[in-house]
Amino acid sequence: MKTILVIGIGAGHPDHLTLQAVKALNRADVFFLFDKGPAKQGLGDVRRELCARLATERPWRFVEAANPERGPDGNSYTGAVRQLNADKQQVFEDMIAQHMADGECAGVLVWGDPALYDSTLRILQAILAQGRQVFDYEVIPGITSVQALTASHKVPLNEIGGSVQISPGRQLPARIEAGDSQVVMLDAHQAFNRLRGQGLHIWWGAYVGSADELLVAGQLDEVADEIVRVREEARVRHGWIMDSYLLRHPS
Repeated sequence: MKTILVIGIGAGHPDHLTLQAVKALNRADVFFLFDKGPAKQGLGDVRRELCARLATERPWRFVEAANPERGPDGNSYTGAVRQLNADKQQVFEDMIAQHMADGECAGVLVWGDPALYDSTLRILQAILAQGRQVFDYEVIPGITSVQALTASHKVPLNEIGGSVQISPGRQLPARIEAGDSQVVMLDAHQAFNRLRGQGLHIWWGAYVGSADELLVAGQLDEVADEIVRVREEARVRHGWIMDSYLLRHPS
C-alpha cells in the first residue's frame, strides 16, 4: 500500500516543525514538490532546506511538477478554486502513479497546517473517491500563520469568553462586535480599510516566523496606510507575499 504523508511545516521558521513532523519526514521515500515559478522559488527552497536538514535517517528523492495556475474568478471564486483543485488532482494522480512503488511513503509539505486554507486533503479525498488510485494517507498538523502571528505580536488570540472568526479578506464582516476577534488571511485587497472608523486595533504580519518577518500593530485608523505601504513594498521586493492580521476592539 502506498502512503501519502501530508505534513504541516509551519509558517516559515524551521523550528516550527513538530517532533511528529520530523518523524514523518524521516519516513518518506519521496517528497512531492510543486513548482510555482521563479517568483515563488523561495517557498520551494524552504521545503528543500527542511528536507536536507531534518530528513537524515534514510535515502529519499524529490519529484517536482509544475503547479497549475488559477484562472480568473469570473462570476465565481469558488468555481475558479474548484477548477484549480481539479487541475492539481491530475498532477497528484500522475505523481502517485508514476513515481511511487507499492509500500513507499510520499511526503507532501504543506505551509502552515493542512486543515486551514489548504486543499491538499480535499484533492487526496477526491482521488480516492474516483477509485483510480489506492493509497492510505496521514495528516501531521502544523503551526498556522494565525498562531505564529499572535506569538510574534505577543497577544492572545481571543478575548475572555469571546469568539474567534477566521476568514479570507473577501468575507470580512462590515462590523466586528466588542469581545470578538477577527483573523483575516488571503487578503489581496487590504479589506481592513473598509473597517476604518470603528475604533479597532490591528495586529498585522507578513512572512511571519521567517527571517523576512514584518510586523505592524496599532489603532487601525492610525496604521492602515503604513500597512498598505509596507505590504506593497514587500510584495515588489519578494515577488510574493503571505500576510495575515488580527482585528478587535481594545480591551
